Amino acid sequence: MRIPIVCVDERVRQYAGVFWACFTRPQRRHFVTMLVALLLCHGPRTLSNLFRTVAGAGSVASLSRFLAEAPWDASSVAKTWFRRFREQVTPQIAALHAEQRAHRPLRRGRPKATRVTGYLIGDDSTMHKRRGKKMEGLGKHYSTTERRVLTGHSLVQALYVVAGRRCPLAPQLYRQKAVCEAEGVVFASKGDLMAERIRTFEPAADTHTHVLLDSWYSAKRIWSTAKARGCSISIGLKSNRLLRIADAQAKDGWRWQDLTTYASKRSESDYQQVVWPNQDGAGRVVWVHTVTTTVRNLGRCQVILVRDALDAPLKEVRFWASSDLDADAATLIRHLAVRWDIEVLFADAKELLGLDQYQVMSATAIVRFWTLVLAAYVFLEEERARLAATTQQHVTIGVAQRAIQRAHWVHLLNWLRQQFQHQEAFAAIVRQLAA
Repeated sequence: MRIPIVCVDERVRQYAGVFWACFTRPQRRHFVTMLVALLLCHGPRTLSNLFRTVAGAGSVASLSRFLAEAPWDASSVAKTWFRRFREQVTPQIAALHAEQRAHRPLRRGRPKATRVTGYLIGDDSTMHKRRGKKMEGLGKHYSTTERRVLTGHSLVQALYVVAGRRCPLAPQLYRQKAVCEAEGVVFASKGDLMAERIRTFEPAADTHTHVLLDSWYSAKRIWSTAKARGCSISIGLKSNRLLRIADAQAKDGWRWQDLTTYASKRSESDYQQVVWPNQDGAGRVVWVHTVTTTVRNLGRCQVILVRDALDAPLKEVRFWASSDLDADAATLIRHLAVRWDIEVLFADAKELLGLDQYQVMSATAIVRFWTLVLAAYVFLEEERARLAATTQQHVTIGVAQRAIQRAHWVHLLNWLRQQFQHQEAFAAIVRQLAA
């Protein structure tokens, strides 16, 4: 059954109004239609299904034109929700600074400055397109979920996490060099896209930014870009990366050694037990070894070795590097654990909002579809935070979505009751709501 546009929940209406400056008056109706349909649709988020979710949505063709041809800027939509996010977290950041000052030990001299850390997390995700042969931007991309190369699109995404809140940044479409040449587009590698994201990022006021990336983004220019902006950075390392170790027999007193060899020479006493935290407040025990040294092409950093058990195979050891030279093992693990939030973002956006279910052809329409999905995600994140503050319990994005869906069904039932009380023709109501 289709939801009449008059039944849209007031919180959704207020949220949509924040973006009015990004659209013309006719475009606003399509924006609200897409936003509500993405939140309420239970099937694949194709344009046909989205159209059948909201009554009074124009037509499938008009939604298609809204995504592919209408003159609006997807980046301005993302900037709007991020500006709103920064405003919302400002009081929480101030409260965290006040809490740190209140618990700061009294001692002589200048008190230690308080620090609230915001995490800028970057990663990419493959959108598998089995039958999208005519879509722009298609390429062959490795999927870590499927563990194989798939045909589809590669979304390069960043997520900002601060004060217990999460906010995605504008999505970026990565195209391989051959695809760019065929489509007449300037090529930019994933590293280029991520370095530019770090360079132009505007964090919340009174925070310190810590960049978190996986081993795909361990290039020197990304590391240097983050440090040039005064950010901390922690990245995954592949097992063949080289680090400098002391060697009395070497000419200079040191030599390069790959991480796998270094890990094989560590004994059980070199590891310490640390809790790896997760979202619901619990955690799991891991074994951690840290060493401050130089990694080739990165410079001086802390190298972190993580294994789930001391008797785990050597191939299961995970390697990280962090520019935070003063952090202890527990603090480093807390940094690294936050990176999982972007994996949760990809999973939630795909499963709950259909991030990978689009059937549009042009690269412009694809990026705009991703942008609208993430706009819906930002709304659900706001609802999640509101429900968590109300219930004092851990709340997921899925719980927030089900709550907003229930609210719309209540509005629909009330609207139907009012229509029948005014003796509206049954056939007219059926024509309006039947898909």
